[in-house]
Amino acid sequence: MSAELPATMPAVAMTDSLPATDDRSLVDIEVPVPRPGPRDLLVEIAAVAMNPVDTKIRRSAGRQEPPKILGYDAVGTVREVGAEVALFSVGDRVWYAGDRNRPGSNAAYQLVDERIVGTAPATLSDAEAAAVPLTAITAWEALFDRLRVGTQTTGRLLVMGGAGGVSSMIIQLARRLTGLTVIGTASREESAEWVRELGADAVIDHRRPLTEQIDGPVDLVFSSHSDGRAAEFAQVLAPQGSLVLIDDPAEFDVRAFKAKSITVCWESMFTRPTFATADLVRQHEILDRVARLIDDGTLRTTLAETVDGITAANLRAAHARIEAGDAVGKLVLLR
Repeated sequence: MSAELPATMPAVAMTDSLPATDDRSLVDIEVPVPRPGPRDLLVEIAAVAMNPVDTKIRRSAGRQEPPKILGYDAVGTVREVGAEVALFSVGDRVWYAGDRNRPGSNAAYQLVDERIVGTAPATLSDAEAAAVPLTAITAWEALFDRLRVGTQTTGRLLVMGGAGGVSSMIIQLARRLTGLTVIGTASREESAEWVRELGADAVIDHRRPLTEQIDGPVDLVFSSHSDGRAAEFAQVLAPQGSLVLIDDPAEFDVRAFKAKSITVCWESMFTRPTFATADLVRQHEILDRVARLIDDGTLRTTLAETVDGITAANLRAAHARIEAGDAVGKLVLLR
């Protein structure tokens, strides 16, 4: 261990799947500072963001021994590098979402493979930057890799749950980098205003039937609110259209899409790191591209609120906020 680095570090971890209101659901712990592998960066964490995946893992992972450190968005400074690292140096300010198979960012230090890390935007504060990586990667992969949209693509894109973290990024990407017309959905005036500010051409209410609010079919649908909506999506989509989902609907019958030859796929930004795909470095490339788009004013952060302290108490409260389902923008915790 380098002389300037401590031997141990504070972290927040789960030991069992318990309600966020239970003091035992997330606990403060002290663990050794890890050593980097060949392609790893050891990052000193400055800020982390909350995402629904944190709450899903806490609720479903069961008993964890040793305790599991969550956290899947971070910005920080590189303090050590592995022997084969080629993309970064000690002292670089970086941002990333990480890998569900490894300890997360709710700690003072974290190891992360350099191929899923980008250089943080120079124009953003730590809090502003931490709000972006997971949602930006997911939105980019959903739009450009799964839906195969290009810069010259036209037509209409429906974004379900437009005020959510990923939706907030996909609206910006579609409006600023493609020729698509974007229809966002929202259920409250506060969230509808947020969606309009992001650049959506129109905003509709997803509590009401979609076909009553959309004049004619749409070519593409991005959905983070899919449960029980297969038939409705099939109605609103044009023949040979495409649908990409990021949620886990309990009820979703894909047979509804057969008659129109609609393409249905899922997007998970953890696919590349989980399976160590040959194109793993694409996430590094995406994050660097997004950073440039932010620095030149094309994209904006989706930060909505900051909390001081990456502590168990603060994270339990943040988990409860996410589970309430009424968040607009991203919640970030500062070290």
